Amino acid sequence: MQFWVVQTLNSFALGGLLFMLSSGFALIFGLMRIANLTHGSLFMVGAYVAATAMRHGSGLFVAACAAAVTIAVLGAVIERVLLRRLSGNSQGQVLATLGISFFVADFCLIVWGGDPIPINTPAMFQESLKFFGFSFPTYRAVVVGIAVVVGGLLYWLIEKTRLGAMIRAGVDDMQMARASGIPVSRLFTIVFSLGALLAGLGGAIGGPIFSAYPGLDADMLPLALIVVILGGIGSLAGTFVASFIIGFIYTFGSALIPDLANVILFLPMVIVIAFRPAGLFGTIKT
Repeated sequence: MQFWVVQTLNSFALGGLLFMLSSGFALIFGLMRIANLTHGSLFMVGAYVAATAMRHGSGLFVAACAAAVTIAVLGAVIERVLLRRLSGNSQGQVLATLGISFFVADFCLIVWGGDPIPINTPAMFQESLKFFGFSFPTYRAVVVGIAVVVGGLLYWLIEKTRLGAMIRAGVDDMQMARASGIPVSRLFTIVFSLGALLAGLGGAIGGPIFSAYPGLDADMLPLALIVVILGGIGSLAGTFVASFIIGFIYTFGSALIPDLANVILFLPMVIVIAFRPAGLFGTIKT
């Protein structure tokens, strides 16, 4: 029984981290129609920046804020300097983001080396939670709580603010959004920067669970792609639900059938592509 309870709570924690990674990916994909292949790299750099900040005496949450801001600025630079010049060339943009991901991977290897860098859990969350005779790491419960708060803030931003209305208009009909006077160029930069911020925050918050290591980007990017396809492009609710679905599938698949973990993980994506290409919460545009 302990196994099932712990793995369930681990699934929630992984789902929360996947939501922080995938929500920004979904917004960028939904608005800009770019499969941003640097997103996993931004997650990894966020973890490295947080680890570096903590080495210099910062607490985890201060380090996470520093990582989020740093990665947001990096995302804005990528969009303004590179992707803006490839506007209208979707294939070129995808290839450019892929090239950046390789560059970032090598840069991290040069700066931080090839050994994993552990990120310590804050002292106040190091003791385990105990309930009904079971124990569970407190920090993983905190990760779930942070993901829920981030989801609530994103919902408020997208559904209740003028910026959110412009983003929704751009996702639904980009040409009409341009015609109605929405500053699409500026909107692209804001959304790309916001997506990068969420990836960096996820990498920093996930540091005590994963550590910062070379290859973290390659491990996380496929999960984000699966979540976005399963939930529906541009759908925040779909991304939230799909993140926890994939969190459960990945955690239990790896624990129960490790030899078939990847098959079990990718199977829902294949089924959704075959029978509901728009995703669980997406809509097919005509």
